[in-house]
Amino acid sequence: MADKCDLCLLGLIILSSLLTGISGMKDHVFISSGENVRLSCNNALSDCKSKTTWTYNRFRHPAAVALIELGIKNKDTEKHERLSLESDCSLNIKKVTEEDYGLYRCRQFVNGQKPGPDVFLHVLHVSVSPTSSSSSSSSSSSQTEISPGRSVTLSCQLYSYTGFSCDYWVSSEGVELLWVNQAGVDLKTDSRYQILSSSDQYHCIITLTTTLLNEDNNREWRCRLTHRNQLKTSVRYTVKYSGHVHLY
Repeated sequence: MADKCDLCLLGLIILSSLLTGISGMKDHVFISSGENVRLSCNNALSDCKSKTTWTYNRFRHPAAVALIELGIKNKDTEKHERLSLESDCSLNIKKVTEEDYGLYRCRQFVNGQKPGPDVFLHVLHVSVSPTSSSSSSSSSSSQTEISPGRSVTLSCQLYSYTGFSCDYWVSSEGVELLWVNQAGVDLKTDSRYQILSSSDQYHCIITLTTTLLNEDNNREWRCRLTHRNQLKTSVRYTVKYSGHVHLY
């Protein structure tokens, strides 16, 4: 019996080591739309330009797209002009959009394939839906003006590849989305703002709705993403009554 228990324990140790090794090859990167991001390959070679391939794919789209193949950019991809390969084999993406979220894989070819990490890129993005305080459903330009007295809804969404539900990210991974003011105070504490958390099949969403006041010109609100109580990224929204909205 003791021998069997020892074998069981040895098996658990081996399995735990394998799982740890697998999870260690997966990186999660959180970034806001509009920013630049660097995805590490962790397998720097003396000659990245001819031996490194980066691929990309989305959940429910199993076919991977080659972004950089053996050091050469694939010009058939929409994002190729925003991509560059660094001397340490990392992949740079300029001005990230919400469409860039997904799984990125680095592979290097030296006497066969040498796998790099799987990098999950999660993108935080804010969209603005200003609406008239009237009940009209007109789509004229007056309906989209930013001005006092109008209602505005800011939708902050985390675009994630992994296929897990928002409930998983919140309960198991400790991901939290918050709307805060310039001082970092949670806007849920102010009755002026309607804050609603929701999700679609795979993405976390938090919306802020309020009626604009005269003193809101140049006021800043921020959607903040924390992972296990650590701030990962944020998007700022600044009210501009001139008609211009600034997202950072």
